[in-house]
Amino acid sequence: MAQGRDSDRNGARRGPGELEQAILAVLWEAGAALSPGEVRDRLDDDGGELSYSTVVTILSRLHEKGALARHRDGRSFRYAPVDDEAGLAARRLSALLDRQHDREAVLSRFVADLSDRDEELLRRLLGQQTRENKSEV
Repeated sequence: MAQGRDSDRNGARRGPGELEQAILAVLWEAGAALSPGEVRDRLDDDGGELSYSTVVTILSRLHEKGALARHRDGRSFRYAPVDDEAGLAARRLSALLDRQHDREAVLSRFVADLSDRDEELLRRLLGQQTRENKSEV
């Protein structure tokens, strides 16, 4: 069976978001803005067979979502992540929360569903943030 443009090296169909994650990983590892061709070449080193246009589409979508910055380089663009992996996850959580009608209910349910360890971590982080905010005033 021939590999499709949205398949992995074993011919299996990629799961939702897997290609976006793979592209982000390439950009984080690069540490510099890359062209779509450079991204594709680095993805192909992992055994994939993606078309240039597929990579451009994913890069454009990630840019539209605010995950990537881009700047013109000749007739094309170069792309770089706007944040590290943890920062991007935090942005996604904030955006998800912003789309909810009842923020308090969502946050309350989120905290209630945390493991004891994660709840303690969150309390510690919130305490640190409160102390930092007070010292700035």
